[in-house]
Amino acid sequence: MKLKSLLTAGPFVGAALFLAGFLPFSAQAQEFSESHIEAARQVVKETKALRSFDDILPLLAEQTRTLFIQSDPSRTQEVVDVSTEVALKLAPRRSELNNMVYDVWARRFSEEELNQLAEFYRSPLGAKLAENGPTITALAIGAARQWQDKISTEMVTLVREELDKRAAE
Repeated sequence: MKLKSLLTAGPFVGAALFLAGFLPFSAQAQEFSESHIEAARQVVKETKALRSFDDILPLLAEQTRTLFIQSDPSRTQEVVDVSTEVALKLAPRRSELNNMVYDVWARRFSEEELNQLAEFYRSPLGAKLAENGPTITALAIGAARQWQDKISTEMVTLVREELDKRAAE
């Protein structure tokens, strides 16, 4: 399976691959106390930060099905059955990703800071931020893309006008 197809399959898979690429689990030599990891776990829970990774395994199963079905369409049902079975067998390994995410938070915040963050996210304002954060981020990214397209068109027009002006002189 090509990395490019995984990255274009969805932002969540791209985010997971990005995370995995920069934080290989075997390279995480720094150890944290159980209470530090628990504080990170609480922040992750309150921020709903793991929710965005829920589609990784189903998406990979679908991509795997598509790959095998394209190579041998006569085995479609068998491929569907086997890929579903394998995905279900791999599902318990989700805790590996969760632990990696807890470690990401623990690396960047002290235990005290994590406890303060968890407390904030338990407040009504923090809960509202956790609930609306992904939507706000998506809308902000959409606005940035829209602005980029507008500015890109304007930049091309202005550069073309300036080049034409200089060529005429």
